[in-house]
Parts: sequence; C-alpha cells; structure tokens
Amino acid sequence: MKIVEEYKDFQVDLIEIKSAMYIGDYVIRIFFNDGINRLVDFKLFLESSLHPSIRKYLDEIKFKQFEIVDGNLNWNDYDLIFPIDDLYEGKI
Repeated sequence: MKIVEEYKDFQVDLIEIKSAMYIGDYVIRIFFNDGINRLVDFKLFLESSLHPSIRKYLDEIKFKQFEIVDGNLNWNDYDLIFPIDDLYEGKI
C-alpha cells in the first residue's frame, strides 16, 4: 500500500499570539495561533517587582499600551516582554 496524501490535524510549529484584549486590573486575554486562549494576570508580577522600569507599568494607562510584535506581547519597543511559553501556560 502506498500513501499518496498525508492528513495532518491542525498543527502549529511556532506558537504566536494572534490577538490580545485588555480585560481590566492588569489582566489580558491572549489568543494564540493554535486556537488556545489564556487569561493572564500580570498584577502580582508588577506589584512584586522592585525594578522601576517594571513598576512603571503599574500605571494602567502605560500597561494597556501593549502591542503584538513578532507574535509576542511587547510594551514600549521591548521595554517589557515575557517568554511566549510562560504566556501560553498562563503563568508569569
């Protein structure tokens, strides 16, 4: 028997963020290219950081100004960014 055509389930080689929506109180719903979405709470991370370049994002107006760049969340030209694997797991 010869296999002429191979069937693949929906498969993604590289996980990327397709879209993200600010929910409120430093929580972002993140939609990934494989159909998974996660609700990620950044508040504890921001509040527990002692570094001023991170704590400045406790200003909710600044925090809400994230963009999706190259499939990842990005604040102010890579001033703040997280590993995609952590976001995918919903843990930072």
